[in-house]
Amino acid sequence: MELNLNEQNTFVNSNMISGICSVCHQPVFSKYYFCPNCGNKLNTSPLSKTIQTQIWIYALSIILPMFCFLFIRKWPGMKYIKSEDPEIKQIGYIAWALLIISTVITIYLAFVWTQNIIQSSVDSINTDLGAF
Repeated sequence: MELNLNEQNTFVNSNMISGICSVCHQPVFSKYYFCPNCGNKLNTSPLSKTIQTQIWIYALSIILPMFCFLFIRKWPGMKYIKSEDPEIKQIGYIAWALLIISTVITIYLAFVWTQNIIQSSVDSINTDLGAF
């Protein structure tokens, strides 16, 4: 079946050509994330909302709190909290809450552990000096 020029234009318009690639100047569809001609990034891909992704982000927030703060720009929770989608933003908020809670717990446990070590050392010294 041959399409005449008007039918071809209607077909192309119905697929929503949104613009032209800034690198190779080829027409691209609005749904494309990359230019099919040169590979230039056109749109950001949507963030994943799967259970596996959520578990990974939450586990990273709980297990490695200091690591997440050191590399905050690379931590996936930042991308999620900056998203426009409310469901994805909620994942980011939960990840931040877990990160802050786990950081507070880590600092508290480090403080208690340090105090116990110091007290144990002081008690040991007092025991040794008490013998004289």
